[in-house]
Amino acid sequence: MPAQAKVSDAEAAKLKDELTPYGAPRKGNGKDIPAWTGGITEAPKDYERPGQHHPNPFADEKPLFTIDSTNLAKYAPAMSDGLQAMVKTYASSFKVPVYTSHRTHAAPKWVYENTFENAKSAQLVDGGNGIKGAYGGVPFPILDGTDEQKGLQAIWNHITRYRGIFVTRKASDVAVQRNGEYTLVTSQQEVYFNYYNPEGSAKTLDNILFYYLSFNIAPARKAGGAVLIHETVDQVKEPRQAWGYDSGQRRVRKAPNLAYDSPIADAEGLRTADDTDMYNGSPDRYDWKYMGIREMYIPYNSYKLSQGDVTYDQLLDNSHLNPDLLRFEKQRVHVVEAKLKKGERHIYGKRVFYIDADSWNVAMVDQYDTRDELWRVSMAHLKNFYELPTTWTTVDAFYDLRSMRYHVQGMDSEEKTAKMFTGEAPSRRYFSPQALRRRGR
Repeated sequence: MPAQAKVSDAEAAKLKDELTPYGAPRKGNGKDIPAWTGGITEAPKDYERPGQHHPNPFADEKPLFTIDSTNLAKYAPAMSDGLQAMVKTYASSFKVPVYTSHRTHAAPKWVYENTFENAKSAQLVDGGNGIKGAYGGVPFPILDGTDEQKGLQAIWNHITRYRGIFVTRKASDVAVQRNGEYTLVTSQQEVYFNYYNPEGSAKTLDNILFYYLSFNIAPARKAGGAVLIHETVDQVKEPRQAWGYDSGQRRVRKAPNLAYDSPIADAEGLRTADDTDMYNGSPDRYDWKYMGIREMYIPYNSYKLSQGDVTYDQLLDNSHLNPDLLRFEKQRVHVVEAKLKKGERHIYGKRVFYIDADSWNVAMVDQYDTRDELWRVSMAHLKNFYELPTTWTTVDAFYDLRSMRYHVQGMDSEEKTAKMFTGEAPSRRYFSPQALRRRGR
């Protein structure tokens, strides 16, 4: 596939009035999706310090209605196949509470400015397995080209979306069994988004999108184990680099298999490497197709899930997250389908992504096996991190409809501090394989 051409100055100018700075329609639909008026750009008065669990700006709101097995048919046209399957599979317990829609997404002015410039310069590299000519903003706010090119542009917008510059968090993941039992795996994670370094440029990227470091804290048998990733922008030029530290052997080893459908051990096989963040890594094993923009119910403004007074036992039901803590809203989404290429290997034969049009976050994914049967459903419960501001996930949930087990990533409501963002990051030596050994110990 040839490299995709950037849009014209006239097309890019739409980002100043007709479209939001990220490329979504500014106008509402005149019914249940409002106009975008800038989103949440300041923290509320009761947000007092970095790392504080976010006060819910919509705490007084009640659901407009709740979708369950008795009224599913009425609302199905605005639901993904996966969300409908969740209601059918867990007919006696899973519900979809739908609230008033709020278009809360916002980003810093400098990210908007970079996104505007990217619209006129960003390109997919040959094959679509990387990007060039973009920096510090969404590369393709206006999708352009063939349906294949648009699908790849949309997924790269998700991969490169703004999530701060340097973020640290202590959080817990769980794999919940059918009887409701689970064991917490707690880790410390640090990410430096090199692509958003305000002192850099496309020329200084050195092909590094971000550095990721994670080391286990609990349980004791896993403590000290660590993972380091150098994620690349152009994965044709250089694929992801990954290392693992084994605390028992006290050795750092290359981890070339930490990609695609490699199972994540702590998720007990319920999440693949490229399921993390709803999708990450090279898109080269799939044929991509843009399916258009739709109005759908997605997890949004999910502040309840990370309130400091919510325990993990309250959050986790036997088969799924507690519906009383969930919040869905009708929002516009880009629908992108990925089908496994002939001759390639992956446990998912097809994936359908539902990408929030305002923020380019993948909100939901339907995952099919190689027989084209729906197998798994993934959900990113989004909210505005108004201290930056940006839209990102509070927790991610991965449901296996066959085993009726599920995995949850990123829980922090029982931690003393939530995600912490800073504008400065350590030196690149901090994210070296040599430093990985020291951090693991």
